[in-house]
Amino acid sequence: MKQLFGIFILAVLSLFFAVPFSYAHSKAPAGSTESSSGQAVNLTAKAAVLIEGNSGQIILEKNKDTELVPASITKIMTLTLIMEALEKGKIQLTDSVSVSEYAASMGGSQVFLEPNETQTVDTMIKCISIASANDAAVSMAEFVAGSETEFVKLMNQKAQKLGMKHTHFKNCNGLDDSISSGHYSSAYDVALMSRELITKHPEISKYSTTWMDKITHKTKKGEKEFGLTNTNKLIRTYTGITGLKTGSTSKAKYCLSATASRNGISLTAVVMASPDPKKRFNEAASLLDYGFSLCRNYSEKTSKVLPSKIKIAGGRKKYLSSCTKSNFKYILIKNESSEKISRKVYLKKNLTAPVKKGENIGKITYFLNDTKIDDIPIYASESVNRATYLDYILKSFKKLVFSTYAA
Repeated sequence: MKQLFGIFILAVLSLFFAVPFSYAHSKAPAGSTESSSGQAVNLTAKAAVLIEGNSGQIILEKNKDTELVPASITKIMTLTLIMEALEKGKIQLTDSVSVSEYAASMGGSQVFLEPNETQTVDTMIKCISIASANDAAVSMAEFVAGSETEFVKLMNQKAQKLGMKHTHFKNCNGLDDSISSGHYSSAYDVALMSRELITKHPEISKYSTTWMDKITHKTKKGEKEFGLTNTNKLIRTYTGITGLKTGSTSKAKYCLSATASRNGISLTAVVMASPDPKKRFNEAASLLDYGFSLCRNYSEKTSKVLPSKIKIAGGRKKYLSSCTKSNFKYILIKNESSEKISRKVYLKKNLTAPVKKGENIGKITYFLNDTKIDDIPIYASESVNRATYLDYILKSFKKLVFSTYAA
């Protein structure tokens, strides 16, 4: 009887402590390698993921690869391509963008752009980031790629490049979204493109953290101001928030990609198909809190590892000095220990002059528990020219003089 009672108690406890998500700690994009139960975050969203921004490590996930309707968080990829076009000089913030009939016909969240109205690229980015404007998104897609169709091709190409295996786009704004039509993404894939945008183009935070702003419509009817209010409520309540994008439709329910940074630690929390708007914000905030509670900064100077002298053949000097452009930095998560970090120096074989200052001559590879976590390039800190015949004659003469005196 006692044995039966004990079995019953164990069964009850196992049900009580069961959780709907897993803790995973792995280098992205390999996926989770370890999972452990815990009740750190209570998630009602159908899918969610929390990643550390520097390494892309997955801290926590729930159905991270489930293909779902993304709604307006589609615009994270749209903004990424816009920012890339700016970076490459293909477009400028001051460029005028003309609104087409098609762009102006967009429904859903919009800023009511009119056909033939013009706004600057800067204003269009503002409308997309703050007000989630579908009409502005299509206008920019047409401006960057000539048509929304061509722009969507670029979106899918970028998704492949980022390793977004569970994503396919059919439009640039997420307005007409359904998995059956071929427009879908996953929580992990949204985190990947969010990390790309916020890491490579941090200036997007200037737009995504603006609570209220306004634009001026200039049409044949005259000028009229239109107010913008941010759809991401966390920018008013969460310390360290840097963005990023909300999304909601009847099919997608409520989605959010929230990015935040504190004390050099950057995190991205994604929730998809949350049952109501308040829960998506609360659960994203809880995910971020959980991540910040687990993460710790670690750094060490690369000068401690660099060889003091590197042998070089055929040069006017026998040895070469080296340097790095940055020290090693890493975010330790949960039970990771800095004592388990090791490093190894790899230099180019048969290093031969000439070598220019700033030339890459090797790398320092860092490992955690024998798993590679980072590479830091090693550069020549000086130039070494190739030895001339005169150099060899002088060298031989010095040897002769030295041996004569030594004798």
